[in-house]
Amino acid sequence: MRHRRNAIWAGVVAATLAGTTLMTGCGAGATKKTAGAVSHADAVRAVLSRAADRSERLGSAEVKMTMDMGPGSTPATMTGTYSWRGGYAFDVVTAAEAVDMRKLTASATVRMMFVDGSYYYDVDPQPSGPLKGKEWMKVDGPAMFGEKGSAKFSGYHGGSSPTASLQALRYATDVKDLGRASVNGRSATHYATVLDRAHKGRLEEAFGSENALLGAFFVMADSITTDVWVDAEGLPVRLEQNIGSMRVTMDFAKFGATAGVEAPPAARTGDMTEELRATARQQS
Repeated sequence: MRHRRNAIWAGVVAATLAGTTLMTGCGAGATKKTAGAVSHADAVRAVLSRAADRSERLGSAEVKMTMDMGPGSTPATMTGTYSWRGGYAFDVVTAAEAVDMRKLTASATVRMMFVDGSYYYDVDPQPSGPLKGKEWMKVDGPAMFGEKGSAKFSGYHGGSSPTASLQALRYATDVKDLGRASVNGRSATHYATVLDRAHKGRLEEAFGSENALLGAFFVMADSITTDVWVDAEGLPVRLEQNIGSMRVTMDFAKFGATAGVEAPPAARTGDMTEELRATARQQS
């Protein structure tokens, strides 16, 4: 099973991206234009900062997340509850094929959970092995992307969540207000930022080693754009990140009004962690 793809899904929602392009000018006219641009940028950053703080306080949301890997790929979607109260967790439904589970379930979709650093997949009971008579498959996060990476993605370092990207936008300098737009029937203001390879150091200084995937993303692209639509209540309606040919879109609803995410009963769960580790060792 291609669990590395699952790790990408988990990592994307934990990545913190921001625009840090510097604005320069020369001469008196350029100085005035720069001052106006800085004032405008400050106003935009203030809006994004408030949206980040408010969504973080609310602690959870209903989210529809779609990943498109680019030409030749089929976009995959995860829909459900994301929580960042006391650690990152989610309970979502996605296409079984997207997480390579078609051999373990007759359903076209699969329920997928992430709780306390472990992944759970709602599968059909198997005739033998760790999943014999079990309804859930468990895989510990470290088996996918190591102890340090798992801790960061689990929210124990920096509060990873679908809104983590908003926290980074307070440091952006290349920001734009693109005006009003309707998103999912809600009126919102569209803001855009750009982070390029030359200026990523500003973000690394702010977040340090917590920004686990930033380096990996810059292997894929020279620049990363983050767009966010904020409604009249100061909450994000949509967040979109473009990294090379990959696009990740998150639509938000029901902030703070979602149920908590709990792991399935242990008696109904089969642990496949050691099998995955053994397979990884053989492949390496």
